[in-house]
Amino acid sequence: MSPQRNVLVNEVNSCEPGKLLEIGIGDGVYLPLYKGHKVIGVDISEAMIAKAKRFESNDVSLMLMNAEDLSFHDNHFDYVVMSHSIAVTENPDRLIEEAYRVLKSGGKLFILNHFTPDNALRYGDNLFKPIARLLHFRSSFYQKDIKGLDQFSLLKQSELGFGSYYKLLIFSKP
Repeated sequence: MSPQRNVLVNEVNSCEPGKLLEIGIGDGVYLPLYKGHKVIGVDISEAMIAKAKRFESNDVSLMLMNAEDLSFHDNHFDYVVMSHSIAVTENPDRLIEEAYRVLKSGGKLFILNHFTPDNALRYGDNLFKPIARLLHFRSSFYQKDIKGLDQFSLLKQSELGFGSYYKLLIFSKP
């Protein structure tokens, strides 16, 4: 994931310093890479928060939280980052609604995720569906199906990885 991670982090770090929410921090590998931002990382897994604790600092704090029900005030963050988390949430539209709610007007939403491309790779995604369900993620996953994204303005889309399997989407809240 390193090349995709680097593209995402470079895009985030090219923005003015601000308050950044990373949703689904996992083991926290991105946290030390953000430069100049005040970061709050959330995850629904206590085990992941425990692993990410090594990156806590004056600029990074962590919270155990379900991102489909964020406890932050409206218009609180300048940036929201979701890396490989949108396909593992129960309700992607609810997650996007929450990101929209906590973003300030003009704030940016960064999504790095796999999206099923309209090429031969879609057959692999469809074959993997039964196993993916057991592992609690969506293998067959289309950007057009996430209606919550319609409320944002798409600023940039970068196709990454073999067969454009991964995308970095950068949105702005009007």
